[in-house]
Amino acid sequence: MTDVPLSGDPLLLANRNNLDQAASPYLLQHRDNPVHWQPWGPGALAAAKALNKPILLSVGYAACHWCHVMAHESFENPAIAAEMNRLFVNIKVDREERPDIDTLYMNALHLLGEQGGWPLTMFLTPEAEPFWGGTYFPPEARYGRAGFMDVLHRVADAFHTKKDAIAKNKTMLVQGLRQMARPQNLESVAIDRASLDQMAEQVLSHVDPVHGGLGAAPKFPQCGVFELLWRAYLRSGRPDYAAAVLTTAVRMAQGGIYDHLGGGFARYSVDAEWLAPHFEKMLYDNAQLIEHFALLEAETHEPVLRQRIEETVAWLEREMIAGGQGDKGGGFAATLDADSEGEEGKFYVWHQAEIDALLGDDAAFFAEHYDVTPEGNWEHKTILRRSLSPDLLDDAGEARLAACRAKLLTARDKRIRPGWDDKVLADWNGLMIAALASLARQYKQPHWLALAERAYGFVTSTMMLGGDRLGHSWRQDQLIYPGLLDDYAAMARAALALFEATGNPAYLEQTRKWAEVLQRDYADPVHGGFFLTAQQAETLVARSRIIADNATPSGNGLLVGVFARLWYLTGDVTWREAAESQIAAFSGEAGRNFFALASFLNGADLYAHAVQVTILGHRGEAATEALIDAAYSVSLPNRILMVADPDATLPESHPAHGKTQLGGQPTAYVCVGQTCGLPVILPDELAAQLRGTRAV
Repeated sequence: MTDVPLSGDPLLLANRNNLDQAASPYLLQHRDNPVHWQPWGPGALAAAKALNKPILLSVGYAACHWCHVMAHESFENPAIAAEMNRLFVNIKVDREERPDIDTLYMNALHLLGEQGGWPLTMFLTPEAEPFWGGTYFPPEARYGRAGFMDVLHRVADAFHTKKDAIAKNKTMLVQGLRQMARPQNLESVAIDRASLDQMAEQVLSHVDPVHGGLGAAPKFPQCGVFELLWRAYLRSGRPDYAAAVLTTAVRMAQGGIYDHLGGGFARYSVDAEWLAPHFEKMLYDNAQLIEHFALLEAETHEPVLRQRIEETVAWLEREMIAGGQGDKGGGFAATLDADSEGEEGKFYVWHQAEIDALLGDDAAFFAEHYDVTPEGNWEHKTILRRSLSPDLLDDAGEARLAACRAKLLTARDKRIRPGWDDKVLADWNGLMIAALASLARQYKQPHWLALAERAYGFVTSTMMLGGDRLGHSWRQDQLIYPGLLDDYAAMARAALALFEATGNPAYLEQTRKWAEVLQRDYADPVHGGFFLTAQQAETLVARSRIIADNATPSGNGLLVGVFARLWYLTGDVTWREAAESQIAAFSGEAGRNFFALASFLNGADLYAHAVQVTILGHRGEAATEALIDAAYSVSLPNRILMVADPDATLPESHPAHGKTQLGGQPTAYVCVGQTCGLPVILPDELAAQLRGTRAV
């Protein structure tokens, strides 16, 4: 399905709030508004045409703080709601459920020269063509923003009395949206080690040397960009690159953006010190962060990173399993809200008196290390953080702090919890599954691998239709379909991570099938790359084709790595050509703003400089497993692992084709390009050989 099915006269339906049948928790948050909200779909669009009313499109998500603010101030206000109902057909969209709609109209806002954000408030013609918009509007003018009531009247008046201006705006925006799907820079840019090193140098110049992160406030994790910098460190050994990446990771890990009691990271920090987040926790951030931290920890053995990984996975298992109980469940939920009891962060923050009462003699010790003071560090309350003294204590001191945290967590669990958005999104689940599959091998945690395989099984059993076609969003047996490019790319990447971790050929085969669906239904035959939506999907005013990362990696960026791995693992030239075509389609964009292309650039580096690790041996045997563990123990983002039976025949294109075991023992070959190193049978020798490939 593509929208909530509504039947009946569109004119009658437009005279009531019709969100009560929605699956999305965000839409359900608005079902009792006096606004006559409609879900996106043909019924709402037909009503707008029949009534000759403009559309007020409001896009947000369940964990969005400012979405809640605008809802309380305006959408629950009877006077404002009455004017919305009189002047507009009002459509509410969950951006996580329909990222295709969100992306389209957010890009329209950018074309108007406005900074994006949520809630997104766009005004459309009855044909769904955008002509003006903004983000959050207060009910009355303040913060330098026009009052929402005044905006409603001015927009409606312009729609009916300034038709030439409206036509000019909508034409400009629709043409701009369609142009955005075409290459913006036709001049190809070489993506080689030299250019990647130049980009890394530019990244370094934007890193805050004290607190880490890019620039000043607000600060986002930006894992893909910092992976680009980390790759440059692994190639060059430059300590300033390593310091910039590690400082950022540790400051986040010890800052208020991290939940020191329950685990997991909030979406971003509103300040430069990683102290005060908007408190929502998103699945996608935590997936990217634990994978990034593991890449760093393999090299640095920084204990706080290992601790944050373990605590975040524990949070994931404790609080983020969705899809039902027992065998029916296993998918990962989307988000936890920022607000509880109508107040941002209330669930997470403390007063010193509460901590003193709960911890007694340990309170002063805890306060010293977690920045607890009578006046608080945020709006007269305390956000727990360790960034003022980030170094860990001795074992006894850390055990004492852990006991304190456990007491506080027990007390916090009795508070009214933030809202939980338990819809299962295929793309976000793909990010977490891939992270867990890799980390399970790196840290010898088979339970984490089981979590990944269970989530993968949920998506592939519950969120697919015939012909290997994916859906995008599932909740309470409602599947939003068809899936988007990002769903296929992230789940294909997850399947490849599971294949390398387990050797199960079904994962590799499923990746191939999903890649074929993309080539058939999503490919841009003119400019290369892939559209966000399938050719069978609902027709919008423009079809998006995106290479830039957002908070999540772009599907087109991820596909470079997916195609590269398929080529190296199967030897099928189809996937080598696909990787090269994908790089060629978007390489020109790297000359404009490479910061937004980190996933694409990191994938291109993988394609050009893959380190193929081939282990000849039987999985399950101790010596083979030791070599696999060694392969995962090195910080090596370009590693591609294949474990083959000793008598298996590798593809002729594989550099280890024809290689054999050494003395009948499980044996590893490390190959870069068509050149392989000497065979090794000892794990330490394999790890050393892998470290030696990074500067090649």
